[in-house]
Amino acid sequence: MIDHLRAKGLGVDPVCRELDLSPSTYFARKKRPKSARRLRDEQLTPVIEQIHAESGGIYGARRITRALRRKGVEVARCTVERLMAELGVEGVIRGRRRRTTVSEPSAPARLIPAPFNRPGFDVSCLFRHVVSGSLSLAFPIPT
Repeated sequence: MIDHLRAKGLGVDPVCRELDLSPSTYFARKKRPKSARRLRDEQLTPVIEQIHAESGGIYGARRITRALRRKGVEVARCTVERLMAELGVEGVIRGRRRRTTVSEPSAPARLIPAPFNRPGFDVSCLFRHVVSGSLSLAFPIPT
C-alpha cells in the first residue's frame, strides 16, 4: 500500500505517520528477502492451477497432492489446501449437500392468526409452504 502511495507522489514519512508505523520498519521490510515459504508458494501456485485446469476443475486438494507427487514434487496436503483456498479453487464435492428446508417459490409467505393469545404479547404465526409440506413458526412479540 505504501509503495502504491509513493508512486502517486506521497512521501513515506507522512503515510507511515497516518498508519502508526515507523518508517524504519517499512524500509527494513522492503530490504528483507522473501521467506522460503513464500518462494515455495510462488513455485507451487502455477503448478496447482495447471493440474486443476487439466482435471477440468474436478480435482480437490488430495488428488492435486497426489498428482504433484507423481510429477516428483514433494508437498504436504495442508500446503495444497492453503494455496487452493488463496487461489479460490476447489474440487467437486462428492454426494449431495444437506438441505434442511426448501421453500416453494410459487407459494407466498402469509401470516395466520395464532390459536392462542397471552396478555402483553402479540403473537403471530408465520406459515410457509415448502416442498415436503409446510412450516409454521410462532414469534411472540412483547407489546
